[in-house]
Parts: sequence; structure tokens; C-alpha cells
Amino acid sequence: MWLSRESPRVRCAALHEIFGLDLCLLLGRRMMIDVNKLFIRREDSICTAMKCIDWGGQGIAILVDDEDGFIATVTDGDLRRAILAGAGLDSPSVVAVMRGEQVRPSITAPATTTHDERMELMRQHEIRHLPILDESGRVIELATLNEHVVHNELPVQAVIMAGGFGKRLRPFTDNLPKPMLPVGGKPLMERTIESLQQAGVRRINITTHYLPEKITGYFGTGSRHGVQLKYVSEEQPLGTAGAIGLVTETDEPLLVLNGDILTRIDFRAFLDFHQEREADLTVGARQYEIELPYGVIEATDGVIEQIREKPKYSFLVNAGVYLLAPRARNFIPKGRSFNMTDLIDALISNGGTVACFPIVEYWLDIGRHEDFLKAEQDLRDLPWAA
Repeated sequence: MWLSRESPRVRCAALHEIFGLDLCLLLGRRMMIDVNKLFIRREDSICTAMKCIDWGGQGIAILVDDEDGFIATVTDGDLRRAILAGAGLDSPSVVAVMRGEQVRPSITAPATTTHDERMELMRQHEIRHLPILDESGRVIELATLNEHVVHNELPVQAVIMAGGFGKRLRPFTDNLPKPMLPVGGKPLMERTIESLQQAGVRRINITTHYLPEKITGYFGTGSRHGVQLKYVSEEQPLGTAGAIGLVTETDEPLLVLNGDILTRIDFRAFLDFHQEREADLTVGARQYEIELPYGVIEATDGVIEQIREKPKYSFLVNAGVYLLAPRARNFIPKGRSFNMTDLIDALISNGGTVACFPIVEYWLDIGRHEDFLKAEQDLRDLPWAA
């Protein structure tokens, strides 16, 4: 094994060079997941499927019958399409894999298949997950092309917005910018940079204003994290979009992220969605549900028609993740405060296309003390965070 002395990343790069593989599995620690915790039933909701995907961090839940027999895989992409088609969080998750009256068939493999055969099946069918079934048709394992896969470089530049004061998180932010707060033993922004690097994003801009030396001193050039970092200094706060005008012009899309979010969004799927719709701007959106604590009266001319007891309302909310086509930057003014909502309004007013990409993977906006505590708890409980 002439490659054995090299690091996993070097070995994989060498295999890519020799065999022309687009995806090479890295050697090293393998994340073990209790596959039973990925199971959902026909009656389970889309919300339940999202929680299952959150927990496993693999972008998949597994639909099974009452005997744990395999029915179908439910992927993050399936849930996105269902939400865009109007499905709510309470809708049965099975609707996400229905084709007419039938459940869409999924690719599986028997337990007797070898590792190489499983990898070849996934490459052949262009899938990231392969349920492994026993003789009774029950799922006993899930083969994956997971985060230990080396991807080709993603043709985008990223911008992490890290200039805010984080006033709602004081006193934690008295001496640290909010994106540098330690979450699960490392700065929040470090987790973001690692996620970008794993997705194939190599060039990242960081906008700074409040305590910039805390950021630049920690990350430096980015070489330690396998990326190239550039810092964009806001002499005065320029809003959630204004600082983009300071980033060097490029003919590639810009992937813009708020510096205070923790997410497992699939950046490649995000870019594919953006390009398929030929969008000027694509907004990452999260399904958010509110349950009113009262009965809601529906009445006409003072006559009650019905009372809906503690109804739930579902909305798509801005998740602080965006993709901008190069032409969208023409609408961002130089040197003055300008927010993403201003940019969205300007694009729509001028006939631009603003698309909406539902985020069904893990997502948390760390803007309040309770969010910070939740992030800490989540990173203790979720297997992908280990």
C-alpha cells in the first residue's frame, strides 16, 4: 500500500488523479448511526421526517411499515419538493415520495453485497444513500456517501457576514463577536467554514466590524482549514447586504451566510436549485410553525361559523442563507446601509427572479441566549456533531 503514509485527504486526491473518480471515500473514523432511529411510518408527518433528518445528519429518513419492512427512502430533496408544492409540516411524510397513487420505488441492496458493490450502485444511480436489507426486507444498515467524501470544488465564492455586535447575546459578546462564540467546543464560524470546505467551497470572504482582530487572529489565511480567506472590513455597519458591495467582483455566484446560524444545509443542492431556476437571488427558507394558545373565531356579520381551537399556522421564514447571481450585485449601492430585504424588493421591482429554497436539514439561528443553549444541547445529542 504505497499510499499508506499519506493523510486521508492526500490519498483520496491521489486516487482521484489516478482513477479519475469524482468521489473517493476517505479512510478514517466512520460515523455509526442506529438505523432504527431513522425510521418513520406512513402516518408520521413531514415535521417528524425533518426531525429525523436533523438527528441523523445524512439527509434521509426511512419509511417502514408496522413490521419495520422497508417501503421507501425520504430524502431532504423529497421534503423540499413537497413543501414547495404546498405540503405543511403536519402533512404525512409519505406524500413526499408519492408518484400519483403509488410510492416511488427506491434503490436497495441485500446484506450480501460487498462494500465496493454498494459504492458502485450509488454511483450508478447517482444516489447518496443505500438501504441494506435482510432476507425479510427489513433495513439493517444504511450505506452512505457522507461527509467523508471529497467533492470537486464548488464554483461559488462564499461570504460570511460577521460584522454585527450580537447585543442580544450579551454578556457573552462583550469580548467576542457573535460568530466566534464557542458552540460544542469550537467557534460557531469555524463550524460554518468546515461545512463550506466539506461541500467544496474553497474561497471565503468574511465581513468584519466588531472586534475584527478576534476573527482574523484565529483564522488567519484559512490554510489551517483548507480554504482561502479574505477579510472585508466595514468601517461602519452596512446592513445585511451592503457589505457585499465591498467584496471583489466575480463572475461566479456568491453564497452569502449570516454569521450566527448553525446549519447542515446541502450547499450543492442549493446551488443546483438556484441554477435550475436561473434565479437572480435564491433565499434559503425554513418552515416555521406557530400554534396560537387560543381558540380562533371565524365569523361573518357577527355570527360565528366555527371556532378553531389552538390552530397551527405554518410559514416559510428567511433563514439567512442566500445565493446571488453576479447581476444581482448591480442593485447593491456602494458605501451605504442596505439590507437583503432591500435587495429582494429591488430585484422583484425590476423584473428579477427571486427563488425560495426550503431548508429541511438542521438549522438554528443563534440570536438569543436560549438559542445558544439549544445549540450546545443539540451538539451533544446529535451523532453528526461528534
